[in-house]
Amino acid sequence: MRESTPASVLNAIGNTPLVELKKIVPAHSASVLVKLEYFSPTGSYKDRMALAMIEEAEKRGALRPGMTVVEYTGGSTGTSLAFVCAVKGYRFRVVSSDAFAKEKLQTMKVFGADLILVPSEGGKITPGLIPRLIERAREISAAQPSYFTDQFRNRDVLTGFEGLGKELMEQTEGRISGFCGGVGTAGMLMGVARVLRRLQPSPKIVALEPASSPVISGGVAGTHHIEGIGSGFVPPMLDKSLYDEARGIDEGEARAMAHRLASEEGIFAGTSTGMNVVGALGLAREMGSGHTVITVAVDTGLKYLAGDLYGGEE
Repeated sequence: MRESTPASVLNAIGNTPLVELKKIVPAHSASVLVKLEYFSPTGSYKDRMALAMIEEAEKRGALRPGMTVVEYTGGSTGTSLAFVCAVKGYRFRVVSSDAFAKEKLQTMKVFGADLILVPSEGGKITPGLIPRLIERAREISAAQPSYFTDQFRNRDVLTGFEGLGKELMEQTEGRISGFCGGVGTAGMLMGVARVLRRLQPSPKIVALEPASSPVISGGVAGTHHIEGIGSGFVPPMLDKSLYDEARGIDEGEARAMAHRLASEEGIFAGTSTGMNVVGALGLAREMGSGHTVITVAVDTGLKYLAGDLYGGEE
């Protein structure tokens, strides 16, 4: 009998579990389901978009052997790109900051990335930080033969996250009343929404952001410390026709929810996941029993053990 060829580690991306919250959902609320994206290889939903950005560029001939991949990142996108580039053999140069988790920065280096750090203001994600990362990445990309993935403007990201939406459709047999998620590049929310909008009736789709930096819902940029979202500007890929409303979530509530998810539901994730679940519980209360609300556990809590979320150093 002929043995099948072993799959690449890249085939481990996606097809993640969808679980129902059992303890923290109030009575008479809709059911709340959470997609556990930390089951992907680097422990993050960004594996999906990293693979799509690289492979779609390869298909177009924009990325060829010998070229360097360049990106700016808060950490998870960089980790995912470093992983994909390591498997495919590309050099990866990444611009990040000390505002983001040390675990993420170190993981990028372990995967072989050339890490360039831009200093933050007191370790906070201020409105000007991400634009400074973008400008530095552009400078690096222009100086050598490279492919600048440019995650905020790269629509291949949507292709990567459409796969998540299709999985949700299959796992629920299309019974979805509402979906919510935090907005960074907006790729996840928009990619999933492009798929879920095909349902009739269309589920309610809500964009989430830090209440202290309500750019989408209030037009005001502020400071926060929720990694991966709240970039300080409206992301170019955010399409108003694909979501129903935007809501600000208190960062303190998001952090408290991350702890509750771990201790009561066994879901170990970061602050952005806590924010997603706070948003989902609000939506579930509004919709009531008999409905189903879905959100995403975007990454593993193991990335935040050295920071202030789980009792480490400030």
